Amino acid sequence: MEFYDNYSEEPDDFYIDEKALRLKIDLSNKYLDEGQAVIHSDFIEDTIQLCLDNENLEEGLALIENLIEIFPFNSEYWQLKGVFLNGKFDFINAYFAFEKTLMLNPIDVESLIGKAIAEESLDLFEDAAETLKKVLELEDDNEEAYFNLGTLYERDDQYEKAIKYLSKAAELDDGYIEAWYELGFCYEYLNKLDKALDAYEKYLEFDPFSYSGWYNKGIVYIKMGEFDKAINDFELSIAINESFSSSWFNCGVSYANTEDLDKALECFLKAVELDGKDEALWFTLGQTYEDLYQYEKAIEAYSKAIELYDEYFEALLARGTCYNHIGLKLLALDDINKAISVDPASVEALEIHVSIKHKQINEQSRKRNSKL
Repeated sequence: MEFYDNYSEEPDDFYIDEKALRLKIDLSNKYLDEGQAVIHSDFIEDTIQLCLDNENLEEGLALIENLIEIFPFNSEYWQLKGVFLNGKFDFINAYFAFEKTLMLNPIDVESLIGKAIAEESLDLFEDAAETLKKVLELEDDNEEAYFNLGTLYERDDQYEKAIKYLSKAAELDDGYIEAWYELGFCYEYLNKLDKALDAYEKYLEFDPFSYSGWYNKGIVYIKMGEFDKAINDFELSIAINESFSSSWFNCGVSYANTEDLDKALECFLKAVELDGKDEALWFTLGQTYEDLYQYEKAIEAYSKAIELYDEYFEALLARGTCYNHIGLKLLALDDINKAISVDPASVEALEIHVSIKHKQINEQSRKRNSKL
């Protein structure tokens, strides 16, 4: 999921250029090597935080581990170690770091949240839910815990429960844009499309430059059959990120549903240009050419889809139909037979096969009669 930070004229207090951070890391290591960590612990802690904020995880983790060797019962240091390990996707060791933190400080909320992240990533669903509920026992207004519980239930396909917790997160913090985004997805999945629209619109109020936000809203409009509105949203998504093939594809789908096949074709051509390895895109391009009676180009597109997936039943059937339209009946029958081998129970394929064979027999009969 894509989220964009709002632009601000305020300086970013957490950003530091690479050279300045390098100097701070080197100086922190010098203090540690010279046994001056106690005197300069504040400076080293600030450096560690800057490493975290600037995603310099390896060196930040090394510094915090050095501090833990000196201060083994400092729960904040163990908590920071867990955060770094989560950031490195080392969830097993992160879990044990947070466990150590909670042995030293059982009511540390940040450690409970970090532990739940590690548990979820290790597919310990029930444990993660229990840990987050402990957070809410300690802080019943912790929007992060509500959000994480919501996404946890969303991942487990429990969308009604997910909505309950995500809604609480958004209620506690109206600007919690990630909560609005996930609410939109959950409502869409449950086919509560008006509520999905409301959630995505709220999200876009805070992040109008999110191409995925406009894309998701467009998908909702497609499901509602409001294709002109869908086109508007997909075109906004494309304006923000013109390399997002899914927006081009679904914009094409929307144009096709308004019977503007020329515009649909433009969109599908751009989609396959961006993602030529998706057989479904080539198939849809083929359908559009076929609808425009451009059978040779349709055959080329269907052939590309079949090249990517040689048991693509619909593409085999469609290419066979196009071959039949241009009089290449042997090639048509070959494709239809292949389609039948993929799905022997298909009535449609059998009917097309019988129709082509019947026409072939009639043509041969006419040719014989004309010679007599």
